[in-house]
Amino acid sequence: MSGWLGWMIVALDALLVLAVVLRVVATRHPPGSSFAWILVTLALPFAGFLLYLMVGEHSIGRARRARVLAFAERFGGWRLPPPPVPHDSGPHFQVLSTLANQLTALPASGGNRLQLISDTHTVLAQLADDIARAEVGVDLAFYIWNAGGDADHVEAALIATALRGVPCRVLLDAIGAKRYLASEGAARLRAAGVRLEAAMTVRAWQLPFVRGDLRLHRKIALIDGRVGYTGSLNLVDPRYFKQDAGVGEWVDAMARIEGPVLDALAAVFAYDWMLQTGEPPARAVRATGTVAWPGASAQLVPSGPGTERSANLRLIVEAVNQARRQILLTTPYFVPGEALALALQNAALRGVSVRLLVPARNDSRLVQYASRWYFEPLLECGVDILLYRGGLLHTKSISIDGELALFGTVNLDTRSLHLNFELMLLLHDAAFSTALVALQQGYEAQADAVDAGRWRARSLRERMKEGAANLVSPLL
Repeated sequence: MSGWLGWMIVALDALLVLAVVLRVVATRHPPGSSFAWILVTLALPFAGFLLYLMVGEHSIGRARRARVLAFAERFGGWRLPPPPVPHDSGPHFQVLSTLANQLTALPASGGNRLQLISDTHTVLAQLADDIARAEVGVDLAFYIWNAGGDADHVEAALIATALRGVPCRVLLDAIGAKRYLASEGAARLRAAGVRLEAAMTVRAWQLPFVRGDLRLHRKIALIDGRVGYTGSLNLVDPRYFKQDAGVGEWVDAMARIEGPVLDALAAVFAYDWMLQTGEPPARAVRATGTVAWPGASAQLVPSGPGTERSANLRLIVEAVNQARRQILLTTPYFVPGEALALALQNAALRGVSVRLLVPARNDSRLVQYASRWYFEPLLECGVDILLYRGGLLHTKSISIDGELALFGTVNLDTRSLHLNFELMLLLHDAAFSTALVALQQGYEAQADAVDAGRWRARSLRERMKEGAANLVSPLL
């Protein structure tokens, strides 16, 4: 009997492996992940099959899929009438804007005013002040809210504003903000009348049918439809956040936005709110107080489940291809995949100055080693790689020729480029681009350049770690 049982277990595992292979072959996956999943299923009997069920595909669940369709049916998706774009926005912006519009249906707009803020204290103080002045409504969507320090000023402003009768809605990722959602701070918000909801909740019984690691990674603040924020900063004070991680304080930047592009920001928040709660917007998905100024051309580019998942990857690759003089990239996590890695190599080979800035120490050792697997071919092609030593550099930005900027929540890694709910601003504005280049140069002053010769001479042990991390990087 034991012999028959053993053969039955082997046969069952073989059937499960075959099922995964057939499913992977029939399903579109990011490059490399198909082979990785087959390898995992072969290497981990039964467990590999269960892993594929839980995180192998991008399913958001039947209920959320129905809400995506309902949103599209009621509002035509988030299609907005295209506001005018100034003719002086330049040919490169026009090319990228056309691509972004085809991918997301959110048009570019002129007449925006943007302020790049790189000091966390200033960001949180300004955000709290804007919330305190709100008269129509406050909408926030963030991945993490961590109590303590300046983040508490945002909480206090929300409570005071809600008690004045101003509608306030807050959407926090169920995993990233798990501690805060169960905290006394969250209870205070709810008691004051703030609508506080957890995003992307998944119960244990749903795991075979809903991918459990899809995250709401966007950072959105919209106040009265007249002021908005997005960028890399979560609702955290770095002096109180992950102090035991051994990587220093998180270093972030945000954009404070005024102008017509806030219509797009309102549409993205409305989509996220309906996707998580099932509640359709009570009015058209437009901001209420947008006023145009002579200023920046801007376009919002969301990506993630229910939309074009790889929209931002496509846009970044095209922006790199458009570059003629200089590309400055800042990202905390760099696992770009072959398409983006080759685009950066090609840019350097055709004479473009390409400078990549990443943290010297990362809070994820696996991602750190997967990232460094890409360094050698980039260095050989002439890409400058700099390791930031002033903390965990968390800003996500790309500057193209000092004229175009890509700025927001998107890391240059598999999760951001293919999986999570993300948000990026495409900008053509001399003042913002100048400020962004200056910010990058300030970061570089606290960074060490990677020497190509020394990197090639690193130990076999380090190469093995990088190679092993690369094998599983499509699954990260």
